[in-house]
Order: sequence, then C-alpha cells, then structure tokens
Amino acid sequence: MTEGIDQAISALYRAEWGRVLAHGIRLTGDIALAEEVTQEAFEAAVDRFRREGVPEHPRAWLVQTARNMAIDRLRRRRVLAGKLETYAADLEGDVDAPALEIPDDRLRLVFTCCHPALALEAQVALTLRTLLGLETDEIARAFLVPPATMAQRLVRAKRKITDAKVPYVVPEAAQMPERLHAVLTVIYLVFTEGYAATRGVSLVRTDLSAEAIRLARLVHGLTGGAPPAEVTGLLALLLLHDARREARLDDAGDVVVLDEQDRSRWNRAHIEEALPLAFEAMQGDVGPFTLQAAIAAVHGRAKTKEETDWKEIVRLYGRLEELQPSAVVALNRAVAVAMVEGPGAGLAIVDALSREGTLDDYHLLHAARADFARRLKSLSVAESSYRRALELVGNDTERRFLERRLAEVRAEMNPP
Repeated sequence: MTEGIDQAISALYRAEWGRVLAHGIRLTGDIALAEEVTQEAFEAAVDRFRREGVPEHPRAWLVQTARNMAIDRLRRRRVLAGKLETYAADLEGDVDAPALEIPDDRLRLVFTCCHPALALEAQVALTLRTLLGLETDEIARAFLVPPATMAQRLVRAKRKITDAKVPYVVPEAAQMPERLHAVLTVIYLVFTEGYAATRGVSLVRTDLSAEAIRLARLVHGLTGGAPPAEVTGLLALLLLHDARREARLDDAGDVVVLDEQDRSRWNRAHIEEALPLAFEAMQGDVGPFTLQAAIAAVHGRAKTKEETDWKEIVRLYGRLEELQPSAVVALNRAVAVAMVEGPGAGLAIVDALSREGTLDDYHLLHAARADFARRLKSLSVAESSYRRALELVGNDTERRFLERRLAEVRAEMNPP
C-alpha cells in the first residue's frame, strides 16, 4: 500500500511541481521562498497521503498547503503585507484559470518564466530548474559548464527577479514573439535530457521526450496557420530524433550506435510526419533548429546506412556552424567529416577543439577521439581517450558502452 502511495506522490511531484511553484511565486513575488514552501508542501504530502491516502484533488491540496506556509512566512517577516491580501484572494479562486492566449498549463508557465528582463541563458536555465524539474547538473551539462557555475547563475537569476520585482504574469499575444526563442530552447533542452539523460540507469527518459514533443506541438499550433520556420523545424527535429528511440538500445539496454541500428524499428509514422515539416521549415527563415531538422531528415530518408548522404550532412553542418558557431556543432561536424574524408580528417577537428579547451570535460569529445584513433589503428590514443571519457560520463548506459569499447581496444592491443 505504502509503495503505491509513494509512486503516486512521485508521479504527482513530476506533474505538479511547476504549477504549485508558480502559484507560490504569484503569492510571494519571491522565487526562493516559493521553492521552499513548494518543497515543504510536497514533504507534508508524503506524511499526510501515507496516513490518509491521496485526496480527490491533490493539486488543490498542495497549492493550499504551500499557500498557507507562504502566508505564515510572509507574516513572520512582515514583508509584502500590502500585497498579501490581494494575492491571497486571487489564489482563492480557480487555481487553473486559463490564459486566453495559451490554453495549456505548463506551456503557459514556460512562457511566463521566459521573461526578457533576464538574459536568454538565465531564462532558459531558470525555467528548466523551477518549472520542469531538471536538476542543476542536468542543466549544467546542457550549457557545458560546471554544476557549481550553473548553481551560481541560478541564484543570481532568482535574486534579480526578486530585486527587480519582475512580474510573473502570462504575456499578452504581442509579447510572445520576444519570448519565443527562449521557449523553443527550453523545449529542445528538455528533449535533449530525455534523449540522452545526464545521469541515472537508463539512457532514455521517455517522460521528458514525450513532454517536449507535446509542448512543441502546442507551440506549433499556437503560432497559427503560418508558424515561424524555427517552430516547425523544432517539431520536425524532435520527431525525427524520437523516431530512432526504440532502436537506440538493444534488448539488454545497451547503446546501439546509429550505423548499427535496426532501421525497421524506427518509428515510420514520426518520420513521415516530420519530413514534410523539415522541408517546409527550410523554405522559411532558416535558423539552428531548422538546420538540425534538415540534418536529421537526411538520416530519416536513408533506408540503410549506405544510403546516407554524408556530404549533404557535412554541408548542412557547415551552414549551422556559420549561423551558430559552437564547439558542440564543430564536434558533430567532425563525425560527419570523418564519414566523408576519413577518420584522420575528423581527428584533426577534434584535436583542434581540444587545443581550444572548451570541451575538455565533455565525454563525447573524448569518445569521438577514441573512435577516430581506433579506426586509424592508434590504439594507445584510443585507449587513453576512452579512459578519459569514462571519467566524465554520468549515465550508466553510456558508461557500459564505453567500457565495452575500451575492452575491445585493449584486446586489440594485447592479442592472445
């Protein structure tokens, strides 16, 4: 019985954390305090629900509990007294009163938190942390910074919101375009964490991937009959990547690289939906999501690995690198270049990135170097690179893959 209650509470935490937190922010105007009372409300729910069972309306119970805790804190502090009655009365009503422009609760909250008063990175990081529940180390990986650095950025963003009294309100329709890029970036990074989890037992978190696709569909519908190219491109990109989900792991739960995947297991419905979207997006104002969708479409169209047009992928990565220069884009381009020009050309790009030092703590850079070196028969370089990748990887599934590759290299170095 207790196990079932705990599972229900865990599911409730994932589904309702952001909504309860948002109501706390509306009441207090203090994101740090709102986080405290939201966490305490969920802790109280564990004890209460274990004793009495999950109530009929658990979200309302959580909102009311967090609200009462927040009001007690505000009274003790004797701060915001003038605002207290107004905000508290507002929360007495329907806790899910819909905004006219955005009919979905979670998407409405994402638009609300992507406030232009904050830098883009802060908007995205804060939204990922507070409303979608990603941990600080998961967000840090997305931005390729140490967790401690990201933690400091989140603290500064919260402080700026409190000090500047940034209002947490749903934007009007005219304000949505200035928030759209941040919203798309949030959705993309949620999918990325679902596609290749930072840590944990499984490589894939289908709950995050599915939620990201759902939000992308909503934004695509929200933007009317002629959505911006990047909105269409993002939806196509997520569908094309998610189409490969079932083929990315074998029956034992181990990684299967793209060239070795059974393409009959790819989700053809996703691919058939996404390919026209990717083409449509490329006819518009091309941006990073659109180009990534075009790259994914090249893979999606290929029935076998031999049919993959790697030259086109190299060309598209070149355009992406011009539009959005980054070390990660350069690393991905190196993999494509290696398929066209050979592993030596790919290794040269990786070595140049290493000299820059940007991706020193990124396990995929060292894994790529190891793969190129192995193909060039530079086994000692491959062995040391796999060892470095293993020091950095956080996900158990990827760790097993790298351990297997390292064992293969060592066997080649020391044949029987």
